[in-house]
Amino acid sequence: MRSDIRPPRGGFTGPVKRSITIAGHPTSISLEPLFWKALEQAAVVHQLPLSALVAEIDAVRIVVPDPPNLASALRTWLLDDSIRRLDDNQSQQD
Repeated sequence: MRSDIRPPRGGFTGPVKRSITIAGHPTSISLEPLFWKALEQAAVVHQLPLSALVAEIDAVRIVVPDPPNLASALRTWLLDDSIRRLDDNQSQQD
């Protein structure tokens, strides 16, 4: 095993269900704690309340052909948002 590959901080843990209100409707979302933390940090970066960020991602999700479930959309959006910010930082350093 490579020495630079380590388990995530906090270990490998299963999804945690949380209730959130999207567009006035309560819904439950199951995400791993690491994704909840990333989502909370993304809300701060984008200067939105957590529920508003989730609502915006949901609004984008439901208009695509064959939309994924909300939890999958959130995970995908979070990874893509992180990659975009890394790319932007890299471009600014060049």
